[in-house]
Amino acid sequence: MTKQILFLLLISSLFFSFSKKKHPEITGELKTWHKVTLTIDGPGTSEFDKINPFLDYQLEVEFSNGDSRYTVPGFFAADGNAAETSADEGNKWQVRFRPDKPGNWKYTIHFKKGKNIAITELEGIWESVEFDNYSGEFTIAESDKNAPDFRAKGRLLPKGHYLQFSDGSYFIKGGADSPENFLAYVDFDQTYRYGEKAIIREGEANPKASIHKYEPHLKDWNEGDPSWQGGKGKAMIGAINYLASEGMNSIYMLTMNIMGDGKDVWPYSDHNERYRFDCSKLDQWEIVFDYMQQKGLMMHFVLQETENECLLDGGRTDVQRKLYLRELIARFGHHLAVTWNLGEENGPTNWSPVGQDDKMRKAMANYIRKTNPYPSFIVLHTHANDHHQDEYLNPMFGFENLDGPSMQIGKVEKVHERILKFRKASADSLHPWVVNLDEIGPAYKGVMPDIDDAAHDTIRHEALWGSLMAGAGGVEWYFGYRYAHNDLQCEDWRSRDIWWDQTRYAINFFQDNLPYYEMNSADDLVTGNCYCFAKENEIYCIYKPMRVNSVSIDLSEQTKTYQVKWFNPRAGGDLQTGTVHEVKASKNTNIGLPPNDTDKDWVAILKY
Repeated sequence: MTKQILFLLLISSLFFSFSKKKHPEITGELKTWHKVTLTIDGPGTSEFDKINPFLDYQLEVEFSNGDSRYTVPGFFAADGNAAETSADEGNKWQVRFRPDKPGNWKYTIHFKKGKNIAITELEGIWESVEFDNYSGEFTIAESDKNAPDFRAKGRLLPKGHYLQFSDGSYFIKGGADSPENFLAYVDFDQTYRYGEKAIIREGEANPKASIHKYEPHLKDWNEGDPSWQGGKGKAMIGAINYLASEGMNSIYMLTMNIMGDGKDVWPYSDHNERYRFDCSKLDQWEIVFDYMQQKGLMMHFVLQETENECLLDGGRTDVQRKLYLRELIARFGHHLAVTWNLGEENGPTNWSPVGQDDKMRKAMANYIRKTNPYPSFIVLHTHANDHHQDEYLNPMFGFENLDGPSMQIGKVEKVHERILKFRKASADSLHPWVVNLDEIGPAYKGVMPDIDDAAHDTIRHEALWGSLMAGAGGVEWYFGYRYAHNDLQCEDWRSRDIWWDQTRYAINFFQDNLPYYEMNSADDLVTGNCYCFAKENEIYCIYKPMRVNSVSIDLSEQTKTYQVKWFNPRAGGDLQTGTVHEVKASKNTNIGLPPNDTDKDWVAILKY
């Protein structure tokens, strides 16, 4: 009798233990385009464990719903709440997924352990980890979000020379290129400026000065907005609120600037580490990125600088670079609007002679495309001069895994010409590029604060309208290093409040009035150094610069009559009627004058 009782107690104990085993946890709003997080209790480990949890484990989950199938990489998540606890150890492992349609989604977990297995595709010796081959399912409903929240629109991807959401709507980028070290923020764990240099090169950050606090934007944080660890992060969230309120939709940010100008941003567990990551810092980044997507702001991830593009694997895509890219993709690749930039000022130059070559650039792009389970937008930031742009970009024409250049143009008067060159050349290569203007020179100047240049006449003409009228996919604005709130020290985006307004006027004009995704440059049709953007025989848009008092357009071989309306690029507002209401097509069709301030710049629309 005693043996029977002991046996029954043993069986009961084993059954109770088995029944207590935790199943994977599915969290998040179970709706299309929303983030769904799968968390499992895996091996207990730490950022510093002898067996590297980032390199020597491979967690992937296959998600499927009909013809939609994704294999999504996972990551070590410490205690699963590291943003709040700053934990560097635990047994939580996570996968972040964005379902693209409603219905029943099935998943299968693949979890392996082995030397360098995260980046070697199961080569060598490996063993299964708990939950390997575990399957489950969950149900997804339709999203209930509204724009500008990207969850209302879906994933943003290249379509021709522009970006397009899954819902079919097109996107023109307008945003901040500065501060490039946006993520060098005091409220992120283990974030500081590295080094003790006594002599600071102009344009570099002072290692003895504070990293970003964004205190002027603390007033822009609202009750209910995210924060962490008892109120940290409010100033950065406030800055995002301000930029979104100005109608901007993108922020440029370095994800690693070790050895670069700032020396204050890295995802690693230590400045000198290359194989292990800071779980709490990256979870805090994710809070910010989630909020950016809700506010309609694209993340422009700039993966390296010219000074450090050979820091990992000597520029090749080997263990260090693969691991770096895989961790970023696993944690942040699910977001709906991301630009993956291969590197700022990529390639050798006289002041930075060690750089990646064409083969290295392409290998890096190939790995991003292969590893990211979602379609992605991959670009390459250029040097400022024509020579290096041509040398490094021309071999990329037709390369399927580069979607466009991130243009830095040192002389603003060349913006229109250079955007046109690369847009046209890429179209001829059968792989059209989205050509964005992401930095203007000279480096000491860029976009000056409103207090120094309230009118912004030159850059409005040459850079903003010069790029968009050439067919650019969008613009981001760099702040020169000799002015307040510059590229590495910007604390207050309100320093360019007028300029954000002028950028918004231009973007909204294109969105509201033009089928711009079907239009091309037609400068040869107009007089007076004007820009012309056209869908010929249907609609013509003409930018008239300052001090141009007469504009004619060649509409020969047409018999149509076009209505003429004018737009004020300095103040925005509705379309207005000028001195001529409509014109009949002819070889030298004079479109008349704008309604007032005729010596200023204006934009005309001729519509059939």
